[in-house]
Amino acid sequence: MEQEERNIKRNLKARHISMIAIAGCIGTGLFMTSGSGIREAGPGGALLAYAVIGMMVYFLMTSLGEMATYLPTSGAFSTYASRYIDPSVGFALGWNYWFNWVITVAVDVVFAAKVIYYFEPTHILPEYGWSIIFFIIIFGLNALSVRVYGESEYWFAMLKVATVVAFLVVGVLTIVGILGGDYIGFSNFTRGDAPFLGDGLTGSFLTVLGVFLVAGFSFQGTELIGVTAGESENPEENIPKAVKTVFWRILIFYILAIFVIGLLIPYDSEQLLGGDDIATSPFTLVFEKAGLAFAASFMNAVILTSVLSAGNSGMYASTRMLYAMSKDGLAHKTFSKVNKNGVPVASLIATAVVVVVLYVANVTHDQTETYLFAASGLTGFIAWLGIAASHYRFRKSYIAQGKDLNNLVYKAKWFPLGPILAVILCILVIIGQDTQLLIEGDFDLHRLVITYIGIPIFLVFYLYHKIKYRTKVIPLEEVDLSQDNK
Repeated sequence: MEQEERNIKRNLKARHISMIAIAGCIGTGLFMTSGSGIREAGPGGALLAYAVIGMMVYFLMTSLGEMATYLPTSGAFSTYASRYIDPSVGFALGWNYWFNWVITVAVDVVFAAKVIYYFEPTHILPEYGWSIIFFIIIFGLNALSVRVYGESEYWFAMLKVATVVAFLVVGVLTIVGILGGDYIGFSNFTRGDAPFLGDGLTGSFLTVLGVFLVAGFSFQGTELIGVTAGESENPEENIPKAVKTVFWRILIFYILAIFVIGLLIPYDSEQLLGGDDIATSPFTLVFEKAGLAFAASFMNAVILTSVLSAGNSGMYASTRMLYAMSKDGLAHKTFSKVNKNGVPVASLIATAVVVVVLYVANVTHDQTETYLFAASGLTGFIAWLGIAASHYRFRKSYIAQGKDLNNLVYKAKWFPLGPILAVILCILVIIGQDTQLLIEGDFDLHRLVITYIGIPIFLVFYLYHKIKYRTKVIPLEEVDLSQDNK
């Protein structure tokens, strides 16, 4: 009986929530692949794409902030969609989001081992040995308590923030000639077809759409604020604060970083093609341009912590999503049980088992990683669509049921423009997942399946639940607006 009465604990402070969101989206997307957008659309085009996607993320975060302060729960996207749209939508969103983060953990422990192998002394162990060690660390941080998880992510995020700040300082000093020896100024912004045309399709809409995709992937992870709401000490105060501070910090970091990279590295540089090589990371290139010989080793260490941070967040998010779905009746009730520290151990163990299975499949079959990435590729955008649609329905039902909007602790601005714009941009990015496929016009079934497999996976979950339980879209007047998160 005591076991059933236990619940997750509200031990996450405002600083934890803010840094968890920052850690979730400042990582390899910024450190490794940010240069590809500059090469494709030019420095100005990349800045524009990141700014537009950044504003979309702002609307999504304010939408999520309004719902999370009203009903703080660990299974934000699943719970909100189930209550405000249709239980089948919530079921599909929840399981897709869980699967996405499980894949993330499995891939990250493989990638972390490859990254640490950059350092010669680490060859004392085989790569799978390091993968096992990293997996044990991630599992342990999640098994102890949410406070331990929050502290670990806080310091992971602090390292990444410090790296970005150092990069910006070094970059500016290099641009003006204090470091590196030569004054660079804005020469690379006026080079060739810059600033708004790159080496892509001479600035066509599809090229810009491709950069939107890169920017969208980079910003994914901000929605972790919704997952942490259920364990926030004071969600009504901490969530709005996190929404405001996190968004502007992330946007400024990304915009300034892209600006510095665009000033220092020509958009037509072959080095910007490298997205999976530490030596060709835009951050490494800028540090080396400033004359810092240890740049590659330093960035390798930062990338390692970023990968571990992503795996740590992935284990947390997937465990809490499974727990929340169990509480909502969308998964077996066993997964809602927690230990005395407030950790949903059954959900953690089940998630860990699936991670191990996917890891083994990944390292034993060459094509597995391709399909894993494909299966998870669209999940973040589908989750964002779910957030926007849920908020639209929440606000509409709130008004339809005669409630006073002034009673909301946190109210998203620009409604309904915000969620509508977010839906339109998310659909655009989803359609344009593979701009080259759209450009070339040659039908390639295998490539098409790999690119868009996330959509049928979502539909399978949705149709399974819809057919089994025959659910319908909930009328606005019947939407459950109670603040009981079970």
